[in-house]
Amino acid sequence: MSGYLERSVWSTPGLIEKVAAYITWGGRLLVFREPDHPEAGVQVPGGTVEEGEPLEEAVLREAMEETGLDELRVKAYLGAGEYDFMDIGYGRFRRHFFHLEFAGDSPDSWLSFEETPSDGTPGPIRLEFRWVRFTDELPELAGEQGDFLEKIIS
Repeated sequence: MSGYLERSVWSTPGLIEKVAAYITWGGRLLVFREPDHPEAGVQVPGGTVEEGEPLEEAVLREAMEETGLDELRVKAYLGAGEYDFMDIGYGRFRRHFFHLEFAGDSPDSWLSFEETPSDGTPGPIRLEFRWVRFTDELPELAGEQGDFLEKIIS
């Protein structure tokens, strides 16, 4: 990729830079839930951009750390949105959305562990992943994570 995505994100005071990954494979989207925290809802992989880290590297790192999948490639940068979750203690952030494709073999569902949560909570956090079909199984995503999903649904 070129231009904006190769550079590190400039910092806006009080705004945390985040990435979110819509990972697709065979007409399905990868989602997860936290069985120990069901109130967190259904989510997609993502996390915090490290200082000086290019966005494309951040989304691949976060996706691999959370899912355990290593055959991922960035298909597209979809855009960014600013979110304010101060009322629930998560702060203000800019979330950059990417479409990633998985090119390996995978079970329909599996358990993974987030060893280094970016929110400072002690790890590991159990994550239950599953592939859902776009046509009939797509759940509502928590925390406005579905904001750019229409850009990859065709």
